[in-house]
Amino acid sequence: MQITDLRSDTVTRPTPAMLQAMFSAEVGDDVYGEDATINTLEAKTAAMFGMEAGLFCPSGTMTNQIAIKVHTQPLTEVICDVTAHIYQYEGGGISFNSSASVALVQGTRGKMTPQQVEAHIRPLDNVHFPETKLVALENTCNKGGGTFYTLEEIAAISEVCKRHNLALHLDGARVFNALAASGDKAQDYGKYFDSISICLSKGLGAPVGSVLLGSKDFIKRSRRVRKVLGGGMRQAGYLAAACIYALDNHVERLQEDHRKAKAMEETLLQTDYVESVLPVETNIVIFKLNNKYSDKAFVDSLAKEGIRASSFGPQMIRFVTHLDVTEEMLQHTLQVLNAMSQAAVATS
Repeated sequence: MQITDLRSDTVTRPTPAMLQAMFSAEVGDDVYGEDATINTLEAKTAAMFGMEAGLFCPSGTMTNQIAIKVHTQPLTEVICDVTAHIYQYEGGGISFNSSASVALVQGTRGKMTPQQVEAHIRPLDNVHFPETKLVALENTCNKGGGTFYTLEEIAAISEVCKRHNLALHLDGARVFNALAASGDKAQDYGKYFDSISICLSKGLGAPVGSVLLGSKDFIKRSRRVRKVLGGGMRQAGYLAAACIYALDNHVERLQEDHRKAKAMEETLLQTDYVESVLPVETNIVIFKLNNKYSDKAFVDSLAKEGIRASSFGPQMIRFVTHLDVTEEMLQHTLQVLNAMSQAAVATS
């Protein structure tokens, strides 16, 4: 049976051309700064986003946690949305790694407004509170169903941060999806963010790798933290080669993933077992089931048809499209979703 894996865009495997790029990579010892392919990737991504320097790491969690560690000190605080990946899915790393507090904002589908950010900034003259140091945005917002900040929205939050002398970090795990949907330019991000984490192992399809971007001084300090966290790899250029290939070949095709996600949304809205679907903006589809299926029964039923999906909370399901989801897989999924609606009617 052919498997259609919609659990995440992290499940992608290298294409034959990507593997060939990996096999032919020029490598050295990256801890000594001698891996030519790592150096190329770091310079390439920094230039792409209008930043001075980059640092290759194994994961987006590591790049995020390094950034938070460099930007903060104990007794300081990070402002982020309550659904943010840095708070929800990084193992309590903010407290463990940085001994920093977190101010949680109840945004809309993962997005905070400038007014909300400003309202959560602590008064400096009150010793009862931690000192606000960092604001962190997520683009796209995973738990928000792939929502994204536009450059205009980012600029407005950046203005608040500058006025209060706060650093602004971007968890850009799916930033290329945000750029594909908004039409904004990556180069412009460097005007607003003090640090950016970009991930190459999701929609772009590299097997491993994220890059942390910032000023030369910021990356110098980040390199020390990476070492402490065990992220100093050696001949990592084999991985960086896959990331370079992904940047050169897989960015424009993200529109295909968005189209497939939109097709799933349209089909789900026609079924009688779905209570609601978060409006699809990029490659993430999150929907709520009514009482005709439990989330476990729904996932199990899909699995019998060769479709893997994630339960995303009580009665909540998440699909994520990616480059390994073919047109044939999409059509099969749509057929199964329609058939499940008919089965639900027959047994109701």
